[in-house]
Amino acid sequence: MNRSPHRPALRPIARVSMGLEVLLSLGALAGGTALMVGPRGEIIPLQVAALQGSPFDTYFVPGLILFAVLGLGPIAAAMLAFARQPLAPLAALVVGVGLLIWLIVEIAIVGYSSNPPLQPIYLMLGVAIVAAALRWLGSQPAGERQHQMKVVRP
Repeated sequence: MNRSPHRPALRPIARVSMGLEVLLSLGALAGGTALMVGPRGEIIPLQVAALQGSPFDTYFVPGLILFAVLGLGPIAAAMLAFARQPLAPLAALVVGVGLLIWLIVEIAIVGYSSNPPLQPIYLMLGVAIVAAALRWLGSQPAGERQHQMKVVRP
């Protein structure tokens, strides 16, 4: 495979991060679509009663949020990594933390369930994404970190 001399190879930690982000994205796009198409548990067997006390009457809005934030967000982060953008490690960290926040809110609203074991699996995935992002951020040369800070600061 011929590489442009101006485009360095992706570092292994970047490839790991991209793989985890794509994995999350595929699951969230499928799950979000299923919740929007079957908002009363017609596709994914979820009880609407579990939403009592939440701001939601059906699973449509949670499905839309899942699709948009945890489906499209990780794809965008992976694309930043693929394009070798300096903000890619930070985007990966945001994705991982976002997934963990989603799960904390989900567990607070509908409770913890390990049958099927989706919550434990996605908790592990969130931790893995955060760990990869932190390792990626920590392994960047000082010049790249300074460039990131210039991009992030107003």
